[in-house]
Formats: sequence, C-alpha cells, structure tokens
Amino acid sequence: MTSTNLLELEKITIRFGSSSKAVVAVEDLSLSIEEGQPKIIAIAGESGSGKTTLGRIVLGLVTPTSGKIAYRGRELASMTQVERKLFRREVQAILQDPFSTFNPFYPIDHLLRMPLKRFGIAHERSDMDEHIRHALEQVGLGPSQVLGRFPHQLSGGERQRVVVARCLMLKPKIIVADEPVSMIDASVRANILDCLKGLRDELGISLIYITHDLATARQVSDELYILYRGRAVEIGSADSVIQEPAHPYTQLLVASVPQPNPDLAWTGETEPPSRTSRQGDRSGCVFFARCTHRMPICETAPPAFRHKHRDVACYLYDFSQTQQPNLMISNEYCRSTKQHD
Repeated sequence: MTSTNLLELEKITIRFGSSSKAVVAVEDLSLSIEEGQPKIIAIAGESGSGKTTLGRIVLGLVTPTSGKIAYRGRELASMTQVERKLFRREVQAILQDPFSTFNPFYPIDHLLRMPLKRFGIAHERSDMDEHIRHALEQVGLGPSQVLGRFPHQLSGGERQRVVVARCLMLKPKIIVADEPVSMIDASVRANILDCLKGLRDELGISLIYITHDLATARQVSDELYILYRGRAVEIGSADSVIQEPAHPYTQLLVASVPQPNPDLAWTGETEPPSRTSRQGDRSGCVFFARCTHRMPICETAPPAFRHKHRDVACYLYDFSQTQQPNLMISNEYCRSTKQHD
C-alpha cells in the first residue's frame, strides 16, 4: 500500500453467512484518498447495493472477508490501541437519522462535551465551552440556539448541524456521511450540502458521501462510484458519469430520475426486471439479468475498462470485442438532464 495515502481500501470483499449460502455485500472494491488532497467521494446505487456496508468498513465497524484497509499506511487489523484511538478520532460518521445519534435524555451540552472528554481534547469546562462554541459557529449555529435544549427540541436540520459540529471538534481527516440529507426537509437540504462542501474546501476534510440521490451526488462530490450488487460498475468524476453515463446500469439510474417538466415522458423502468437463473450468479456480470446488451462473454465477470477518463466494468467498452460503445441514452437526453439540474 502507498504510504502517501491517508486511506486505502484494496480489493475489499465482505460476505455474510455460511460459505454455501453467503451473501456478498461488497466485492473486489478499491478506493483511496491521498494525504493532503481532500475530496468528496460519492457512493451511489439502489438499496442493497452495498453502500452502507462499505461505509461501515471504512469506519472499522465491519471486518472485510478479504482485502486490506489501511489508514495512514497502517492496516486496521494490526493497529495498536493508541493507533486505533487516533483512527476513531480522525474518521468520523454522520448518519442518516440525526435524532438517533443522540441520547434523548441528555441536553445538547452534555452530548457535545462527552467526545471532548473521551478523546482528551479538553478537560476544563471553559475549554470545552470554547470548543463547542467554535464548532457550532462553523456550521452556522449560534450557541444560544441549541445549548441547554434537548434533541427533540431541535429541527432535523439543526440536529444534523450539531452532528457535524460534534465531528469538527475532534478535528477529523475523513467523515463518512451516510444519507445525511435524506431525512431533512428540502428547504434546508441545500444548506447542509453546502456545509459538507465547506468541510472539504475550508477545513481540508475528505468525505465519503453515501447516497441514492444522483442529484446531490453531482452537487457535492468530486468522484462517483456506482455500485450494483456490491460491485463498482462505473467510477469517474461525478459530472462526467452523470452527464454521459456509460455502464447500462448507470444509464438506467440516470434515466430513472424524473425531470421537472410534466410535458416530458418518463423513460425509467415501468416494471420490475425479470429474474433469471443468473440473478444470483456472481461468476459473470452482476447486471446480466437486467441488461438488454448481454452477450455470451458477459458470463465472465468483466474487468474495469478505461473509457473517457473513467473505469467501466462492461464488455461494451472492450474495443477488442466491439468497435463502438452501445450507449442507451442519447446526447439529447444528457443535454436535457444537464439543463434541468
């Protein structure tokens, strides 16, 4: 593993259950964040694609079945207690439901002081209050808005900002944000997303942003991983992947996003895909059962082919097999999507 990488996942696979009936949640996935080059990586895909499991692997909450995960060049499995404590402090989480993050019996003050004590950042009450005040102001909250109040007395947006503030007090290097705006009113969603971008731009914090929403993925992220049944089927810059989707599954995702124009027909799937005998088979392409372009070679799992500065796990982009990629979405559709975003 490269020593200049702050975080590196190398060919991570995780299976749940017995060997004969194991469920593969993530398979052969690699990801890295370089030291000193903060970025936002979005992990997108439908429910069951392995997004949250990947986030739990990064947080060290789940041990992969195979592959390696390292932080600052040190594998998590071989970390000392001191190294593990530093990892816990520098790799933080923002969860989908901000209310579940807090113990409802304690006021916000108590919930913000606990991590300062736990990691030995501050011991005196005055020092703690100063850390809390500064962190709240960084996320656009005045101490008088939240201190002395209980979690149920705050709005969803305020609670989520308090979660971000609690992370900031620990001076993290990486934050795993799992659907951080899915339970927040649309009126404050943009503010939270701007706050997340500010963590990268102003504080140099990298984020792994887990979402099913391609619009927010494009809005905040630098790099986009599209997952399907645990495999990364397309990896590239968020703009290029969403504007010109290459993998048939990515194309299906983009086509399934309703456009804000009632005069335009919806082009997404109108009924569930048929389930064939290959649906549970992982020896070939995991999208085989739903793909209208499947070929005999697809019975072998495709590697990642380089196409327009991105990686696409699809034989349509193996130009030794086909002369031109068979794109399912027209340039006109992509332009209209860009216009409405």
